Amino acid sequence: MSNKLEKNKIGNTDLKVTKIGMGGAPLGSLDEKTARKTLDQAFESGINYFDTAPLYGAGNSEKLYGNFLPTIDRDSFILSSKVGRLILPEIEAKKYKSNEQMTPALETNVKASSYKNNVVFNFSRDGVLRSIEESLQRLKIDCIDIIFIHDPDDNYEIALNETLPTLLELKNQGVIKAIGAGMNEWEMLLEFAKNGEFDCFLLAGRYTLLDYSALDKLLPICLKKEISIIIGGPYNSGILASDLDKKSTYFYEPSPSEIIIKAKKIKKICDEFNVPLKAAALQFGLNHPSVASTIPGPRNPEEIVENLEMLSFKIDPKLWVDLQENKLIP
Repeated sequence: MSNKLEKNKIGNTDLKVTKIGMGGAPLGSLDEKTARKTLDQAFESGINYFDTAPLYGAGNSEKLYGNFLPTIDRDSFILSSKVGRLILPEIEAKKYKSNEQMTPALETNVKASSYKNNVVFNFSRDGVLRSIEESLQRLKIDCIDIIFIHDPDDNYEIALNETLPTLLELKNQGVIKAIGAGMNEWEMLLEFAKNGEFDCFLLAGRYTLLDYSALDKLLPICLKKEISIIIGGPYNSGILASDLDKKSTYFYEPSPSEIIIKAKKIKKICDEFNVPLKAAALQFGLNHPSVASTIPGPRNPEEIVENLEMLSFKIDPKLWVDLQENKLIP
């Protein structure tokens, strides 16, 4: 397989990422051996863009990257991580229990963690600086290229007025090269695009074959302001890479029946063109000019190989026309 993958620029920066990257969320729950093989396969296949976050496995994703990234040339890859959450030892985390920032989402997060650490929201200046410092320690490298503000759903004001200015300061100092926000919703990203200085957005699950809700409002302003879109969750957390049965997941929940029905209609047309549903799902987002990269989250080397095959699969343009005519995509 050729390892010459096409690259796209991130906003107005000098960063160029391969049009498929590696999402690091599943890495958080992998063992060291599988993680290393997966990362080796990604890099050897020509992928130069790696994404992670403190949240993923409560630091485990970053630690596993930290066993790999120092072994390759620093100029050969682009790395993104995130701020907005700190991983605290339980004693320190208890201070947050009565804190007003303890939202239902955070409660779920803490309960769901199988680690002896608690992941807590913190979008303050001090929290951002601490988060980046701790990420660098886990990653065992001296700089992160892109920093995303991670899931600021209930923290818009502080994200815009404190987190963002802190990141702009770091960018001006040359500590980081690009600033983004990463979310599962597009509405707040639209406000960020209007009111802040961003280079890119990591948009999870909202510009896919099944959910293109970001198309009409967010993507046009991103195109106008040269804010690059990176697509997370191109398979909508699994359904578009599944057998489309009741066990499939959509936004990390069991797939609703109407979504399974729609996915089956899309698959039927894909079958008529002899195109795997996964290939259509992976390539759909990349057809939009605002999109720089798509980052599925592989769990093993085989998924890396399959994703690259799906990316390079030749699709007859008439497939998209048929999907449009059947009102299955906009």
